[in-house]
Amino acid sequence: MPAGPAGRTGRYAAVDLGASSGRVVVAEIGPDTLELREVHRFANVPVRAGGTLYWDILRIHRGVLDGLRAAGLVDGIGIDSWAVDYGLLDEDGALLGNPVHYRDARTEKTASRVPFEELYARTGIARQPFNTIHQLAAETRLASASTLLLIPDLIAYWLTGEVGAELTNASTTQLLDARTRRWDTVLTAGLGPAARVLPPIRRPGEVIGPLAPEVAGELGLSPDTRVIAVGSHDTASAVAAVPAESERFAYISCGTWSLVGVELDQPMISEEGRRANFTNEAGIDGTVRYLRNVTGLWLLQECIRTWEAQAAPAETPPGAEPSTGSFTGSPEEPAGGASADAGASPAGAPGGRVDLEELLQQAAGEEPFRSVVDADDPIFHPPGDMPGRIADFCRRTGRPVPETRAQTVRCVIDSLALAHRAAIEDARRLTGQAVDTIHIVGGGSRNALLCRLTADACGLPVVAGPVEATSIGNVLVQARADGVVSGTLADLRALVRRTQHLERYEPRPDAGIPPAETLDRPVPAEG
Repeated sequence: MPAGPAGRTGRYAAVDLGASSGRVVVAEIGPDTLELREVHRFANVPVRAGGTLYWDILRIHRGVLDGLRAAGLVDGIGIDSWAVDYGLLDEDGALLGNPVHYRDARTEKTASRVPFEELYARTGIARQPFNTIHQLAAETRLASASTLLLIPDLIAYWLTGEVGAELTNASTTQLLDARTRRWDTVLTAGLGPAARVLPPIRRPGEVIGPLAPEVAGELGLSPDTRVIAVGSHDTASAVAAVPAESERFAYISCGTWSLVGVELDQPMISEEGRRANFTNEAGIDGTVRYLRNVTGLWLLQECIRTWEAQAAPAETPPGAEPSTGSFTGSPEEPAGGASADAGASPAGAPGGRVDLEELLQQAAGEEPFRSVVDADDPIFHPPGDMPGRIADFCRRTGRPVPETRAQTVRCVIDSLALAHRAAIEDARRLTGQAVDTIHIVGGGSRNALLCRLTADACGLPVVAGPVEATSIGNVLVQARADGVVSGTLADLRALVRRTQHLERYEPRPDAGIPPAETLDRPVPAEG
Protein backbone atom coordinates (compact mmCIF):
# COMPACT_ATOMS: atom_id res chain seq x y z
CA MET A 1 0.00 0.00 0.00
CA PRO A 2 1.34 3.46 -0.79
CA ALA A 3 2.23 5.27 2.41
CA GLY A 4 0.91 8.61 3.54
CA PRO A 5 3.21 11.54 4.23
CA ALA A 6 6.44 10.28 5.85
CA GLY A 7 4.67 7.05 6.71
CA ARG A 8 2.86 8.70 9.63
CA THR A 9 0.18 7.00 11.70
CA GLY A 10 -3.23 8.30 12.69
CA ARG A 11 -5.75 7.68 15.44
CA TYR A 12 -9.44 7.39 14.51
CA ALA A 13 -12.71 6.71 16.30
CA ALA A 14 -15.34 4.45 14.73
CA VAL A 15 -18.85 4.87 16.09
CA ASP A 16 -20.58 1.57 15.29
CA LEU A 17 -24.29 1.50 16.12
CA GLY A 18 -26.13 -1.82 16.19
CA ALA A 19 -29.71 -2.75 16.87
CA SER A 20 -29.01 -3.96 20.40
CA SER A 21 -25.81 -2.12 21.30
CA GLY A 22 -23.53 0.64 20.18
CA ARG A 23 -19.83 1.06 20.68
CA VAL A 24 -16.88 3.29 20.00
CA VAL A 25 -13.67 1.71 18.73
CA VAL A 26 -10.32 3.52 18.47
CA ALA A 27 -7.88 2.48 15.75
CA GLU A 28 -4.20 3.21 15.26
CA ILE A 29 -3.51 3.14 11.51
CA GLY A 30 -0.40 3.44 9.39
CA PRO A 31 0.95 1.91 6.18
CA ASP A 32 1.62 -1.38 8.01
CA THR A 33 -0.39 -0.84 11.18
CA LEU A 34 -4.04 -1.50 11.94
CA GLU A 35 -4.83 -1.98 15.62
CA LEU A 36 -8.28 -1.62 17.17
CA ARG A 37 -9.46 -1.20 20.74
CA GLU A 38 -13.03 -0.92 21.96
CA VAL A 39 -13.23 1.95 24.45
CA HIS A 40 -16.97 2.04 25.18
CA ARG A 41 -20.05 -0.10 24.67
CA PHE A 42 -23.62 0.81 25.55
CA ALA A 43 -27.04 -0.80 25.29
CA ASN A 44 -29.46 0.19 22.54
CA VAL A 45 -32.91 -0.69 23.85
CA PRO A 46 -35.98 0.22 21.78
CA VAL A 47 -39.03 1.58 23.57
CA ARG A 48 -42.70 0.88 22.83
CA ALA A 49 -45.03 3.80 23.55
CA GLY A 50 -48.60 4.33 22.42
CA GLY A 51 -48.44 1.15 20.36
CA THR A 52 -45.39 2.27 18.34
CA LEU A 53 -41.85 0.88 18.63
CA TYR A 54 -39.23 3.65 18.76
CA TRP A 55 -35.46 3.97 18.96
CA ASP A 56 -34.33 5.79 22.11
CA ILE A 57 -32.16 8.10 20.01
CA LEU A 58 -31.12 10.43 22.83
CA ARG A 59 -29.84 7.47 24.82
CA ILE A 60 -27.93 6.39 21.73
CA HIS A 61 -26.47 9.88 21.36
CA ARG A 62 -25.45 9.95 25.01
CA GLY A 63 -23.66 6.63 24.50
CA VAL A 64 -21.84 8.09 21.49
CA LEU A 65 -20.74 11.13 23.51
CA ASP A 66 -19.55 8.95 26.39
CA GLY A 67 -17.60 6.80 23.93
CA LEU A 68 -15.95 9.76 22.22
CA ARG A 69 -15.00 11.17 25.60
CA ALA A 70 -13.40 7.82 26.47
CA ALA A 71 -11.62 7.74 23.10
CA GLY A 72 -9.63 10.86 23.81
CA LEU A 73 -7.83 12.88 21.16
CA VAL A 74 -8.38 11.46 17.66
CA ASP A 75 -7.70 12.63 14.12
CA GLY A 76 -11.18 11.76 12.88
CA ILE A 77 -14.58 10.33 13.73
CA GLY A 78 -16.74 8.12 11.48
CA ILE A 79 -20.26 6.84 12.14
CA ASP A 80 -22.02 3.75 10.79
CA SER A 81 -25.26 2.03 11.70
CA TRP A 82 -28.08 -0.13 10.42
CA ALA A 83 -30.03 1.01 7.36
CA VAL A 84 -33.40 2.57 6.46
CA ASP A 85 -34.41 4.30 9.74
CA TYR A 86 -34.37 8.08 10.11
CA GLY A 87 -35.12 11.12 12.26
CA LEU A 88 -37.05 14.21 11.20
CA LEU A 89 -35.99 17.77 12.02
CA ASP A 90 -38.18 20.87 12.00
CA GLU A 91 -37.12 24.14 10.39
CA ASP A 92 -35.17 25.09 13.55
CA GLY A 93 -33.22 21.82 13.50
CA ALA A 94 -35.10 20.28 16.43
CA LEU A 95 -35.94 16.58 16.40
CA LEU A 96 -39.61 15.77 15.79
CA GLY A 97 -39.86 12.81 18.14
CA ASN A 98 -37.91 9.59 18.35
CA PRO A 99 -37.19 7.66 15.13
CA VAL A 100 -39.54 4.73 14.58
CA HIS A 101 -37.97 1.25 14.68
CA TYR A 102 -37.85 -0.71 11.41
CA ARG A 103 -39.59 -3.63 13.16
CA ASP A 104 -42.61 -1.49 13.98
CA ALA A 105 -45.82 -2.63 12.32
CA ARG A 106 -46.68 0.71 10.70
CA THR A 107 -45.60 -0.38 7.21
CA GLU A 108 -47.74 -3.53 7.17
CA LYS A 109 -50.68 -1.75 5.54
CA THR A 110 -48.79 0.69 3.34
CA ALA A 111 -48.26 0.26 -0.36
CA SER A 112 -46.05 2.20 -2.73
CA ARG A 113 -47.83 4.22 -5.39
CA VAL A 114 -45.21 2.96 -7.82
CA PRO A 115 -45.39 -0.69 -8.97
CA PHE A 116 -42.55 -2.76 -7.55
CA GLU A 117 -41.31 -3.63 -11.04
CA GLU A 118 -40.71 0.09 -11.70
CA LEU A 119 -39.25 0.65 -8.22
CA TYR A 120 -36.70 -2.06 -8.86
CA ALA A 121 -35.92 -0.84 -12.36
CA ARG A 122 -35.17 2.65 -11.02
CA THR A 123 -33.42 1.84 -7.72
CA GLY A 124 -32.21 -1.76 -8.01
CA ILE A 125 -33.29 -2.30 -4.40
CA ALA A 126 -35.06 -5.50 -3.39
CA ARG A 127 -38.47 -5.58 -1.79
CA GLN A 128 -38.33 -5.11 1.99
CA PRO A 129 -41.36 -3.91 3.97
CA PHE A 130 -39.16 -1.70 6.17
CA ASN A 131 -37.47 0.23 3.34
CA THR A 132 -37.56 3.98 3.92
CA ILE A 133 -39.90 4.58 1.01
CA HIS A 134 -42.55 2.47 2.75
CA GLN A 135 -41.89 4.06 6.14
CA LEU A 136 -42.45 7.50 4.62
CA ALA A 137 -45.79 6.34 3.21
CA ALA A 138 -46.85 5.69 6.82
CA GLU A 139 -45.20 8.81 8.31
CA THR A 140 -47.50 11.23 10.12
CA ARG A 141 -44.97 14.00 10.94
CA LEU A 142 -43.93 15.12 7.45
CA ALA A 143 -46.03 18.29 7.42
CA SER A 144 -43.91 19.68 10.27
CA ALA A 145 -40.58 18.36 8.96
CA SER A 146 -37.85 20.29 7.19
CA THR A 147 -35.08 17.66 6.97
CA LEU A 148 -34.84 13.87 7.02
CA LEU A 149 -31.61 12.38 8.34
CA LEU A 150 -30.73 8.70 8.39
CA ILE A 151 -29.43 7.54 11.78
CA PRO A 152 -25.65 8.04 11.21
CA ASP A 153 -26.32 11.40 9.56
CA LEU A 154 -28.48 12.46 12.51
CA ILE A 155 -25.67 11.71 14.97
CA ALA A 156 -23.21 13.54 12.68
CA TYR A 157 -25.58 16.54 12.62
CA TRP A 158 -25.62 16.71 16.40
CA LEU A 159 -21.82 16.58 16.43
CA THR A 160 -21.18 19.11 13.65
CA GLY A 161 -24.36 20.98 12.74
CA GLU A 162 -24.04 19.80 9.12
CA VAL A 163 -26.80 17.96 7.24
CA GLY A 164 -26.47 15.44 4.43
CA ALA A 165 -27.23 11.88 3.36
CA GLU A 166 -24.25 9.55 2.99
CA LEU A 167 -24.45 7.59 -0.24
CA THR A 168 -24.19 3.96 0.89
CA ASN A 169 -26.99 4.34 3.43
CA ALA A 170 -29.09 6.53 1.14
CA SER A 171 -29.02 3.73 -1.43
CA THR A 172 -31.01 1.48 0.94
CA THR A 173 -33.95 3.88 1.12
CA GLN A 174 -35.33 2.78 -2.28
CA LEU A 175 -35.41 6.47 -3.22
CA LEU A 176 -32.00 6.72 -4.93
CA ASP A 177 -31.49 6.29 -8.67
CA ALA A 178 -29.15 3.30 -8.93
CA ARG A 179 -27.38 4.65 -12.00
CA THR A 180 -26.99 8.37 -11.26
CA ARG A 181 -26.68 7.92 -7.47
CA ARG A 182 -28.92 10.93 -6.92
CA TRP A 183 -32.37 11.13 -5.38
CA ASP A 184 -34.85 9.84 -7.93
CA THR A 185 -37.12 12.82 -8.61
CA VAL A 186 -39.92 10.68 -10.03
CA LEU A 187 -40.07 8.57 -6.87
CA THR A 188 -39.66 11.48 -4.46
CA ALA A 189 -42.36 13.46 -6.26
CA GLY A 190 -44.79 10.68 -5.43
CA LEU A 191 -44.12 11.13 -1.72
CA GLY A 192 -45.66 14.58 -1.47
CA PRO A 193 -44.16 16.49 1.50
CA ALA A 194 -41.34 13.92 1.82
CA ALA A 195 -39.75 15.15 -1.41
CA ARG A 196 -38.57 18.41 0.17
CA VAL A 197 -36.97 16.89 3.28
CA LEU A 198 -34.25 14.82 1.60
CA PRO A 199 -30.79 16.40 2.11
CA PRO A 200 -27.87 16.53 -0.35
CA ILE A 201 -25.94 13.32 -1.01
CA ARG A 202 -22.38 13.05 0.30
CA ARG A 203 -19.86 10.32 -0.42
CA PRO A 204 -17.57 8.20 1.74
CA GLY A 205 -14.35 10.06 2.40
CA GLU A 206 -15.90 13.54 2.34
CA VAL A 207 -15.32 15.66 5.43
CA ILE A 208 -18.69 16.40 7.04
CA GLY A 209 -17.21 19.10 9.23
CA PRO A 210 -15.32 19.81 12.44
CA LEU A 211 -16.92 19.21 15.80
CA ALA A 212 -19.14 22.06 16.88
CA PRO A 213 -17.25 24.14 19.47
CA GLU A 214 -19.65 23.32 22.29
CA VAL A 215 -19.44 19.59 21.49
CA ALA A 216 -15.63 19.66 21.37
CA GLY A 217 -15.56 21.46 24.70
CA GLU A 218 -17.94 19.00 26.33
CA LEU A 219 -15.88 16.03 25.11
CA GLY A 220 -12.47 17.51 25.81
CA LEU A 221 -11.49 17.14 22.13
CA SER A 222 -9.86 19.58 19.76
CA PRO A 223 -12.35 21.78 17.88
CA ASP A 224 -10.37 20.84 14.76
CA THR A 225 -11.42 17.17 15.12
CA ARG A 226 -13.16 16.26 11.87
CA VAL A 227 -16.19 14.04 11.40
CA ILE A 228 -15.63 12.13 8.15
CA ALA A 229 -18.29 10.41 6.05
CA VAL A 230 -17.58 6.68 5.87
CA GLY A 231 -19.62 3.80 4.53
CA SER A 232 -22.32 4.74 7.03
CA HIS A 233 -24.37 1.70 6.11
CA ASP A 234 -22.58 -0.82 8.30
CA THR A 235 -22.51 -3.49 5.59
CA ALA A 236 -20.77 -1.07 3.22
CA SER A 237 -18.00 -0.59 5.79
CA ALA A 238 -17.84 -4.34 6.42
CA VAL A 239 -17.49 -5.18 2.72
CA ALA A 240 -14.76 -2.56 2.35
CA ALA A 241 -12.77 -4.58 4.90
CA VAL A 242 -13.15 -7.92 3.10
CA PRO A 243 -9.52 -9.12 2.75
CA ALA A 244 -9.93 -10.29 -0.85
CA GLU A 245 -6.84 -10.86 -2.99
CA SER A 246 -8.66 -10.59 -6.32
CA GLU A 247 -12.04 -9.68 -7.75
CA ARG A 248 -13.11 -13.33 -7.86
CA PHE A 249 -14.79 -13.45 -4.46
CA ALA A 250 -18.15 -13.57 -2.79
CA TYR A 251 -18.79 -12.15 0.66
CA ILE A 252 -21.08 -12.99 3.55
CA SER A 253 -21.45 -10.23 6.11
CA CYS A 254 -22.76 -12.55 8.75
CA GLY A 255 -24.73 -11.78 11.85
CA THR A 256 -28.40 -11.25 12.65
CA TRP A 257 -28.76 -11.18 8.88
CA SER A 258 -26.42 -12.76 6.36
CA LEU A 259 -25.77 -10.33 3.54
CA VAL A 260 -24.60 -12.60 0.74
CA GLY A 261 -23.32 -11.32 -2.58
CA VAL A 262 -20.59 -10.15 -4.92
CA GLU A 263 -19.01 -6.79 -5.67
CA LEU A 264 -19.68 -5.16 -9.04
CA ASP A 265 -18.58 -2.04 -10.89
CA GLN A 266 -22.10 -1.25 -12.13
CA PRO A 267 -25.62 -2.07 -10.92
CA MET A 268 -27.10 -5.28 -12.26
CA ILE A 269 -30.81 -4.62 -12.73
CA SER A 270 -32.78 -7.36 -14.42
CA GLU A 271 -36.16 -9.01 -14.12
CA GLU A 272 -34.48 -12.24 -13.07
CA GLY A 273 -32.54 -10.42 -10.36
CA ARG A 274 -35.74 -8.80 -9.13
CA ARG A 275 -37.48 -12.14 -8.89
CA ALA A 276 -34.51 -13.59 -7.02
CA ASN A 277 -34.70 -10.67 -4.55
CA PHE A 278 -31.20 -9.34 -5.21
CA THR A 279 -30.45 -5.76 -4.28
CA ASN A 280 -27.96 -3.21 -5.66
CA GLU A 281 -26.57 -1.16 -2.78
CA ALA A 282 -23.86 1.45 -3.12
CA GLY A 283 -20.41 0.57 -1.87
CA ILE A 284 -17.07 2.31 -1.37
CA ASP A 285 -15.25 3.80 -4.39
CA GLY A 286 -18.20 3.51 -6.76
CA THR A 287 -18.70 -0.21 -6.23
CA VAL A 288 -22.06 -1.96 -6.05
CA ARG A 289 -22.93 -4.53 -3.40
CA TYR A 290 -25.06 -7.00 -5.33
CA LEU A 291 -26.53 -9.11 -2.57
CA ARG A 292 -29.46 -10.95 -1.10
CA ASN A 293 -30.60 -10.58 2.49
CA VAL A 294 -30.69 -14.03 4.10
CA THR A 295 -32.07 -14.47 7.59
CA GLY A 296 -28.91 -15.22 9.56
CA LEU A 297 -28.03 -15.87 13.17
CA TRP A 298 -31.32 -14.27 14.20
CA LEU A 299 -32.71 -17.81 14.37
CA LEU A 300 -29.97 -18.85 16.79
CA GLN A 301 -30.30 -15.65 18.82
CA GLU A 302 -34.01 -16.23 19.32
CA CYS A 303 -33.47 -19.90 20.22
CA ILE A 304 -31.05 -18.84 22.96
CA ARG A 305 -33.39 -16.13 24.19
CA THR A 306 -36.23 -18.62 24.41
CA TRP A 307 -34.17 -21.20 26.29
CA GLU A 308 -32.84 -18.62 28.72
CA ALA A 309 -36.30 -17.16 29.26
CA GLN A 310 -37.57 -20.57 30.37
CA ALA A 311 -35.67 -19.99 33.61
CA ALA A 312 -36.01 -16.20 33.84
CA PRO A 313 -38.95 -14.95 31.77
CA ALA A 314 -38.38 -11.30 32.64
CA GLU A 315 -34.68 -11.37 31.98
CA THR A 316 -34.60 -11.06 28.20
CA PRO A 317 -37.60 -9.54 26.40
CA PRO A 318 -38.65 -10.92 23.03
CA GLY A 319 -36.49 -9.60 20.24
CA ALA A 320 -33.63 -8.56 22.50
CA GLU A 321 -30.23 -10.08 22.05
CA PRO A 322 -29.65 -12.74 24.71
CA SER A 323 -26.19 -11.93 25.99
CA THR A 324 -23.72 -9.15 26.66
CA GLY A 325 -22.02 -8.51 23.38
CA SER A 326 -22.09 -11.92 21.73
CA PHE A 327 -24.80 -10.73 19.36
CA THR A 328 -25.23 -7.21 18.11
CA GLY A 329 -27.66 -7.16 15.28
CA SER A 330 -29.65 -5.08 12.89
CA PRO A 331 -31.46 -5.60 9.60
CA GLU A 332 -28.20 -5.45 7.69
CA GLU A 333 -25.35 -5.26 10.12
CA PRO A 334 -22.64 -7.84 10.87
CA ALA A 335 -23.52 -9.48 14.15
CA GLY A 336 -23.74 -12.61 16.16
CA GLY A 337 -20.68 -14.54 17.20
CA ALA A 338 -19.72 -17.98 18.28
CA SER A 339 -20.28 -17.70 21.98
CA ALA A 340 -22.74 -16.38 24.51
CA ASP A 341 -22.23 -15.81 28.18
CA ALA A 342 -21.27 -19.02 29.91
CA GLY A 343 -24.05 -20.26 32.12
CA ALA A 344 -24.25 -22.25 35.27
CA SER A 345 -26.25 -25.04 33.69
CA PRO A 346 -25.13 -27.39 30.90
CA ALA A 347 -26.07 -26.38 27.38
CA GLY A 348 -28.66 -29.12 27.13
CA ALA A 349 -30.27 -28.55 30.51
CA PRO A 350 -33.65 -26.81 30.71
CA GLY A 351 -33.52 -23.16 31.71
CA GLY A 352 -30.47 -21.22 32.84
CA ARG A 353 -27.91 -19.30 30.87
CA VAL A 354 -26.88 -21.01 27.66
CA ASP A 355 -23.25 -21.80 26.91
CA LEU A 356 -23.44 -21.45 23.15
CA GLU A 357 -19.86 -22.51 22.53
CA GLU A 358 -20.54 -25.85 24.20
CA LEU A 359 -23.83 -26.16 22.37
CA LEU A 360 -22.11 -25.60 19.02
CA GLN A 361 -19.58 -28.30 19.87
CA GLN A 362 -22.46 -30.70 20.58
CA ALA A 363 -24.21 -29.65 17.35
CA ALA A 364 -21.08 -30.46 15.35
CA GLY A 365 -21.50 -34.10 16.40
CA GLU A 366 -25.15 -34.34 15.35
CA GLU A 367 -26.32 -36.00 12.15
CA PRO A 368 -25.85 -33.49 9.31
CA PHE A 369 -28.88 -32.21 7.39
CA ARG A 370 -31.28 -34.37 9.41
CA SER A 371 -33.60 -31.37 9.80
CA VAL A 372 -33.53 -28.35 7.50
CA VAL A 373 -35.77 -25.29 7.35
CA ASP A 374 -36.20 -22.39 4.95
CA ALA A 375 -34.55 -19.68 7.04
CA ASP A 376 -36.35 -16.98 5.06
CA ASP A 377 -39.86 -18.28 5.66
CA PRO A 378 -41.92 -15.42 7.17
CA ILE A 379 -42.71 -17.60 10.20
CA PHE A 380 -39.16 -16.98 11.43
CA HIS A 381 -39.13 -13.18 11.06
CA PRO A 382 -40.83 -11.99 14.29
CA PRO A 383 -39.26 -12.50 17.73
CA GLY A 384 -40.69 -15.36 19.73
CA ASP A 385 -40.43 -19.08 20.38
CA MET A 386 -37.97 -19.96 17.62
CA PRO A 387 -37.35 -23.58 18.71
CA GLY A 388 -41.11 -24.17 18.57
CA ARG A 389 -41.40 -22.61 15.12
CA ILE A 390 -38.50 -24.69 13.83
CA ALA A 391 -40.23 -27.84 15.12
CA ASP A 392 -43.53 -26.79 13.53
CA PHE A 393 -41.85 -26.10 10.17
CA CYS A 394 -40.20 -29.53 10.20
CA ARG A 395 -43.54 -31.21 10.95
CA ARG A 396 -45.27 -29.32 8.13
CA THR A 397 -42.59 -30.21 5.62
CA GLY A 398 -42.21 -33.85 6.61
CA ARG A 399 -38.71 -33.57 8.06
CA PRO A 400 -37.55 -35.00 11.39
CA VAL A 401 -38.30 -32.69 14.30
CA PRO A 402 -35.23 -31.71 16.38
CA GLU A 403 -35.46 -33.44 19.75
CA THR A 404 -32.65 -31.67 21.64
CA ARG A 405 -31.14 -28.22 21.76
CA ALA A 406 -28.05 -29.48 19.95
CA GLN A 407 -30.22 -30.86 17.13
CA THR A 408 -32.06 -27.54 16.90
CA VAL A 409 -28.77 -25.64 16.65
CA ARG A 410 -27.51 -28.09 14.02
CA CYS A 411 -30.72 -27.55 12.06
CA VAL A 412 -30.17 -23.77 12.15
CA ILE A 413 -26.52 -23.96 11.06
CA ASP A 414 -27.21 -26.52 8.31
CA SER A 415 -30.08 -24.38 7.02
CA LEU A 416 -27.96 -21.21 6.95
CA ALA A 417 -25.13 -22.98 5.10
CA LEU A 418 -27.58 -24.11 2.41
CA ALA A 419 -29.10 -20.62 2.22
CA HIS A 420 -25.60 -19.21 1.73
CA ARG A 421 -25.04 -21.70 -1.09
CA ALA A 422 -28.28 -20.76 -2.81
CA ALA A 423 -27.54 -17.03 -2.66
CA ILE A 424 -23.96 -17.38 -3.92
CA GLU A 425 -24.97 -19.67 -6.76
CA ASP A 426 -27.72 -17.24 -7.76
CA ALA A 427 -25.31 -14.29 -7.63
CA ARG A 428 -22.84 -16.11 -9.87
CA ARG A 429 -25.56 -17.11 -12.31
CA LEU A 430 -27.16 -13.67 -12.50
CA THR A 431 -23.94 -11.67 -12.86
CA GLY A 432 -21.60 -14.11 -14.61
CA GLN A 433 -19.05 -13.26 -11.92
CA ALA A 434 -16.45 -15.96 -11.24
CA VAL A 435 -16.00 -16.82 -7.56
CA ASP A 436 -13.11 -18.85 -6.22
CA THR A 437 -13.18 -17.75 -2.56
CA ILE A 438 -15.90 -16.87 -0.07
CA HIS A 439 -15.16 -14.33 2.65
CA ILE A 440 -17.21 -14.39 5.85
CA VAL A 441 -16.80 -11.23 7.90
CA GLY A 442 -18.38 -9.89 11.05
CA GLY A 443 -19.36 -11.67 14.25
CA GLY A 444 -20.54 -14.77 12.41
CA SER A 445 -16.96 -15.39 11.24
CA ARG A 446 -16.26 -16.68 14.78
CA ASN A 447 -18.77 -19.48 14.28
CA ALA A 448 -16.43 -22.24 13.08
CA LEU A 449 -19.23 -24.72 12.44
CA LEU A 450 -21.09 -22.29 10.18
CA CYS A 451 -17.90 -21.34 8.30
CA ARG A 452 -16.93 -24.99 7.78
CA LEU A 453 -20.40 -26.03 6.60
CA THR A 454 -20.62 -23.02 4.27
CA ALA A 455 -17.34 -24.11 2.66
CA ASP A 456 -18.66 -27.66 2.33
CA ALA A 457 -22.02 -26.57 0.92
CA CYS A 458 -20.51 -24.18 -1.64
CA GLY A 459 -17.54 -26.38 -2.55
CA LEU A 460 -15.27 -23.35 -2.18
CA PRO A 461 -12.73 -22.25 0.44
CA VAL A 462 -14.02 -19.87 3.09
CA VAL A 463 -11.79 -17.21 4.62
CA ALA A 464 -13.25 -16.14 7.96
CA GLY A 465 -12.52 -12.72 9.38
CA PRO A 466 -12.01 -10.08 10.33
CA VAL A 467 -14.60 -10.13 13.08
CA GLU A 468 -14.34 -6.34 13.37
CA ALA A 469 -14.92 -5.76 9.66
CA THR A 470 -17.39 -2.90 10.09
CA SER A 471 -15.13 -0.86 12.38
CA ILE A 472 -12.11 -1.62 10.17
CA GLY A 473 -13.86 -0.43 7.01
CA ASN A 474 -15.01 2.67 8.88
CA VAL A 475 -11.52 3.71 10.05
CA LEU A 476 -9.79 2.80 6.77
CA VAL A 477 -11.96 5.25 4.86
CA GLN A 478 -11.17 7.92 7.47
CA ALA A 479 -7.43 7.25 7.34
CA ARG A 480 -7.38 7.46 3.55
CA ALA A 481 -9.34 10.71 3.59
CA ASP A 482 -6.82 12.02 6.12
CA GLY A 483 -3.84 11.01 3.97
CA VAL A 484 -2.42 8.52 6.46
CA VAL A 485 -2.89 5.72 3.92
CA SER A 486 -3.58 5.96 0.22
CA GLY A 487 -4.39 3.83 -2.75
CA THR A 488 -7.35 1.87 -4.03
CA LEU A 489 -9.85 -0.33 -2.27
CA ALA A 490 -7.56 -3.25 -3.13
CA ASP A 491 -4.74 -1.48 -1.27
CA LEU A 492 -6.91 -1.04 1.81
CA ARG A 493 -7.84 -4.73 1.70
CA ALA A 494 -4.16 -5.68 1.44
CA LEU A 495 -3.55 -3.86 4.74
CA VAL A 496 -6.35 -5.90 6.32
CA ARG A 497 -4.74 -9.14 5.12
CA ARG A 498 -1.36 -8.12 6.53
CA THR A 499 -2.59 -7.11 9.94
CA GLN A 500 -5.69 -9.12 10.90
CA HIS A 501 -6.21 -12.72 12.04
CA LEU A 502 -7.97 -14.83 9.41
CA GLU A 503 -9.05 -18.50 9.37
CA ARG A 504 -9.30 -20.59 6.20
CA TYR A 505 -11.74 -23.50 5.78
CA GLU A 506 -11.30 -25.84 2.82
CA PRO A 507 -14.35 -27.72 1.49
CA ARG A 508 -14.46 -31.40 2.45
CA PRO A 509 -15.41 -33.73 -0.44
CA ASP A 510 -16.99 -36.26 1.95
CA ALA A 511 -19.18 -33.78 3.88
CA GLY A 512 -22.46 -35.32 2.66
CA ILE A 513 -23.99 -32.06 1.41
CA PRO A 514 -27.44 -32.69 -0.11
CA PRO A 515 -28.06 -31.66 -3.74
CA ALA A 516 -29.35 -28.15 -4.23
CA GLU A 517 -32.55 -29.25 -5.94
CA THR A 518 -33.66 -31.26 -2.90
CA LEU A 519 -33.33 -28.67 -0.14
CA ASP A 520 -32.54 -25.15 -1.34
CA ARG A 521 -35.41 -22.72 -0.97
CA PRO A 522 -37.28 -21.65 -4.10
CA VAL A 523 -37.14 -18.19 -5.60
CA PRO A 524 -39.43 -15.90 -3.53
CA ALA A 525 -42.96 -15.77 -4.89
CA GLU A 526 -44.41 -12.59 -6.27
CA GLY A 527 -46.29 -10.61 -3.68
